[in-house]
Amino acid sequence: MDGQISDLMAEIGAKARAAAAELAYAKQERKYAALIGAADAVWAQREAILDANCEDIAYGEEKGLTAAMIDRLRLDDHRLRGIVDSLRTIAEQPDPVGRVLAEWDRPSGLHIKRVSTPLGVIGVIYESRPNVTADAGALCLKAGNAVILRGGSESFHSSTAIHACMVEGLRQAGLPEDAIQLIPTRDREMVTAMLHATEYLDVIVPRGGKGLVGLVQREARVPVFAHLEGICHVYADRDADLEKARRVVLNAKTRRTGVCGSAECLLIDWQFYTKHGAVLIEDLMKAGVEVRAEGELLKIPGTVKAAPDDFGREFLDMIIAAKLVDGVDEAIAHIRRYGSNHTESILTENDATADRFFERLDSAILMRNASTQFADGGEFGMGAEIGIATGKMHARGPVGAEQLTSFKYIVTGNGTIRS
Repeated sequence: MDGQISDLMAEIGAKARAAAAELAYAKQERKYAALIGAADAVWAQREAILDANCEDIAYGEEKGLTAAMIDRLRLDDHRLRGIVDSLRTIAEQPDPVGRVLAEWDRPSGLHIKRVSTPLGVIGVIYESRPNVTADAGALCLKAGNAVILRGGSESFHSSTAIHACMVEGLRQAGLPEDAIQLIPTRDREMVTAMLHATEYLDVIVPRGGKGLVGLVQREARVPVFAHLEGICHVYADRDADLEKARRVVLNAKTRRTGVCGSAECLLIDWQFYTKHGAVLIEDLMKAGVEVRAEGELLKIPGTVKAAPDDFGREFLDMIIAAKLVDGVDEAIAHIRRYGSNHTESILTENDATADRFFERLDSAILMRNASTQFADGGEFGMGAEIGIATGKMHARGPVGAEQLTSFKYIVTGNGTIRS
C-alpha cells in the first residue's frame, strides 16, 4: 500500500479514536444541537450543494453510469429537504446510549445491569448516494460513535459539501469536529486501507452494489455489517386482492428502480393467473418495464425470454424477472434459492398463507400487502438508515442509531467476595 495512503489512514483513524472517546459520554443535548445545526446548514447551503451535485452528475455521465445510478446520485430541493427532515428526525429520537437493557440481582449480593454503549469508530464505504453522508454521519453521532466516511468517486463533490454541513453542526455544538470525517481523496487504495485498519475501526458498513460488498467481505479484517444485494421478490398469491396487487407490484418495481428495495422478481400463483390473466405483467409493461419471463408468461405479447441468471439478479433498472408458481410453498422454495435475504412481500388476503410465508422465509424484512420500497430506515421510523443488514450477527434489517450500539455490564457489590 502507498505510504501516503497509510499515513493518511493513520492520521484520520487516530483522530476518530480520540473523538469516539469523547462522544461516548456526550450528553443528548449536545448531540441534538449538532444534528439540528447540521440540518440548518444543509438548507442554508443548498445552492452550493446542488452546484457540487451538478459537477458529480457530469462526472457520472462521462463515466457512463446507468440512468438508475444517475438517479441515485442526483440531488434536488425535494431530496435536500428529505436530508434535512431525516437529520431533524434523528435528532428528536431518544438517545440509544445509556439505556438499561436488563437488570437483575444475584444470590451473591451482586446487582447487575446491561447498559447500551457506542460501538466506537465506524467506517462506512458507499457508492453514488450523497445523502448517505448525512444519514450515516447522523446515525453514528446519535449512537455516540465516530465515523469515517468513504463515498463513491462519482459523489465526491456532493459528499464534500454535505460533510461540511455536518462539521458545522459539530462545531456549533462544541463536539469534536473529527467525529465525522470524510476521506478527502478518490484514491481507491483508501478502501483497502480502511478494510485493514483494525487499530482504528470497530466495524465496517459497505453500502453499494455486489462488487463493492463482495470486495469488503473478502478483504476486510475489520468486522462487517453485511449489506448484500436487494434481490427482492413480490409473490401474488391465489388469494390476493387484485387491486391491491396491481398497486403494490407497480410501486415495488417502478417508484425508484435504483434502490435496494426495488422488486427484482415477480412470482404469480397459477390460480391467480388463471383468474385474473396477465394484468400484473401488462401493468408493468405499460409503465415501461421490460418483463423477462419464462413458460406460460412468454405467451404474453411484449415479454422477453428470461436468461437463467435473470432469476437472482439485481437489475436496479426498469427490468423485472417474472415466473408462475404453484402455491406459496413453490414461491418460498424459489425465494430460498434465488433471494439475498433482503426483502420479500406476499400479496394475499389469506392469514394462514401469510403466516406460512413469514414462518418459512428468513429474509431480514418480510411484508404482506405492502411495497418492498418501504424497506427503508426512514419508513421504519428510524429517521434514516446506514444500510439494510442482511447478515444475522448483531444488526439485521434497517440499521439505525439503536443498531449502532453494543452493551457493557455494570456490576455493583457491597464488599462482595466470591467463595
